[in-house]
Amino acid sequence: MSAHQAIFPVAVMARVLGVSASGFHAWRCRPPSAHANADTALLKQIRTVHAGSRETYGAPRVQAALKAEGEKHGRKRIARLMRAAGLAGASRRRSGVTTTRRNKEARPAPDLVDRNFVASRPNQLWVADITFVPTASGFLYLAVVLDAWSRKVVGWSMANHLRTELVLDALEMAIGQRRPDGVIHHSDQGSQLEFNRSSQQQCAPIS
Repeated sequence: MSAHQAIFPVAVMARVLGVSASGFHAWRCRPPSAHANADTALLKQIRTVHAGSRETYGAPRVQAALKAEGEKHGRKRIARLMRAAGLAGASRRRSGVTTTRRNKEARPAPDLVDRNFVASRPNQLWVADITFVPTASGFLYLAVVLDAWSRKVVGWSMANHLRTELVLDALEMAIGQRRPDGVIHHSDQGSQLEFNRSSQQQCAPIS
C-alpha cells in the first residue's frame, strides 16, 4: 500500500485488501521493531563483507566470514537479507557458462582411450579441458593439458575468449615442454564459439 499510495487512495486499497486504513497509518508511524533494527545492522555487516570480497561471496562465505569475526548468524537469514538487498555471489551455476559445443555436421574423432584415463608412463596420454574463472572484470577461460600418468599440468593458456587459439596455445606449450613421441591427446570435441577443425585429430597420436 505504501508503494502505491501515490496512485491509489489509501481507503480504496484498504477496502480491496480487506484491512483498515487506520491500521495502515498506525503501522507507518510505528517505530521499527527490534528484529527489524537487528536486520538492518546485520545487513550493514553483510554489505561490508560482500564488498570486501569484490562481490564474489554468497551467503555461505559471508556467514563464514562473519563467524570468523565472532558473529553467529543463520545462513538462511543472511541469504534472505542478501536477496532482499540484491546482493549475490559469483556462481558457476548461476552464470550457465558453456565451454563446449560440438559441431553436429562434423565427423567425431574416435575415442582411442575408451574412457580409460590411466597411463603407464609419461607422455603416453594427455587429457585436455577448458574451464572458466570468474573475476571482478568478467570471466577468464583457462585451457589446460594434463599428463594422465603424473596428473601434472604440462601446458596451459588463459584468455577472455573461447576461440581456437586458446586450446592451441595450451597444446603448443605442452609439446614445447615435453617433445612427446606418439602421445594421445584427448579432449572434448569442439569449442563454444567456433568448431576447431584440428579437434577431429585430437585423439590421434602426436609426433
